[in-house]
Amino acid sequence: MKKLIAIYIDSFRGLSNAAWLLAIVMLINRMGSMVIPFLGIYMTSSLGFTLENVGLVLMCYGLGSVCGSWLGGWLTDKVGNFIVQAVSLLLSVPLFLLVPEFKDLQSVCLMIFILSLVADTFRPANSVSVARYAKPENITRAFSLNRLAVNLGFSVGPAMGGFLATYSYAWIFYGNALAAGIAGIVFIAFFWNKKGNALPISKKKETDSLVKDPSPYKDLPFIGFSICCCLFSVCFFQIMSTLPLFYKDVHHMTEPQMGVIMGFSGFIIVLFEMFVVHVAEKRLSVVRTLVYGSILCSISFLLLNVHAGWSMLYVAIFILGIGEMLTLPFMATVTAERATPSTQGAYMGLNALSFALANIISPFFGTRIVSNFGYDTLWYGTSALLLITGLGFYYTVKRLAK
Repeated sequence: MKKLIAIYIDSFRGLSNAAWLLAIVMLINRMGSMVIPFLGIYMTSSLGFTLENVGLVLMCYGLGSVCGSWLGGWLTDKVGNFIVQAVSLLLSVPLFLLVPEFKDLQSVCLMIFILSLVADTFRPANSVSVARYAKPENITRAFSLNRLAVNLGFSVGPAMGGFLATYSYAWIFYGNALAAGIAGIVFIAFFWNKKGNALPISKKKETDSLVKDPSPYKDLPFIGFSICCCLFSVCFFQIMSTLPLFYKDVHHMTEPQMGVIMGFSGFIIVLFEMFVVHVAEKRLSVVRTLVYGSILCSISFLLLNVHAGWSMLYVAIFILGIGEMLTLPFMATVTAERATPSTQGAYMGLNALSFALANIISPFFGTRIVSNFGYDTLWYGTSALLLITGLGFYYTVKRLAK
């Protein structure tokens, strides 16, 4: 036990002060993660939308995410990650406050698209910040620390949102706005005129040797890797679209009960991610880590079809959390190490684009599969697609290594 604790503590050593400051900003921002987990429930319960309409609105959210991810990557290379992150956080505040004022399908679709567009310009810029401020030897752990902050916030946000929703769904939008505003102010205070670490010598030599930096959109092995990231995300993002509806429709959970189980997912990652990533870095190759993580996620969705009460739901979420720890941080590491210093924004933007595209595909097909074939079919299909994605990671990462 002492050895395990020592390994866990060791996983935090060597991280730069800037990496910790970025994690604090992310923690504050994600503590307001109340809207997206309950957006489907809000639309069906409060606005009276059909399941197909919910899928359409969530698809608009994904479309805004696609545009925001591309725009964020492009702007980061043009004006720098600081300006992009600060503007994204501060502009999100009035948008969150405005969304509950719109009630019909067309206006909700438009507002959710704009909100997602503005909010998701933050992602590639933030990833570039993590890569720039991290020490080269622990870049994966720096991304994991950032994700730990995300999930610590996410373990609080949905739980708070579940209780606020019992009074009024409008309060989840107000809470999200408050968190984004505080995060923006804290970010500006922490990183005003703060410069990143010096570029590693190997990266400098690599950059100097190139007449023109390669574009990620012409990097075929990386495009193949990004497609696998997209397929993984199509499956994983069911936790934000159809899984809350599954909890409500099949297991008859209330909003506070759904908030607790979604918060449990984040809590598991907070407890174990740094430890799991630290061990995986030392004992597993990147390709094995991604494959094992995909397999565990596949098992977790399969368990949703085992109708053994709420205890099985918590087991499934626990396994999904372990699988997530073995995949998402290493996806970011592969992307950061593939890019040159002057194309980090573009590479992070393309990687974020793969997640954003999944935000379109996942709710659109997920809600329609449920409407026509039921939840069991959705979970079997999701489990199978994750196994296929694991094979895809095996071949694409091997090719990237060559």
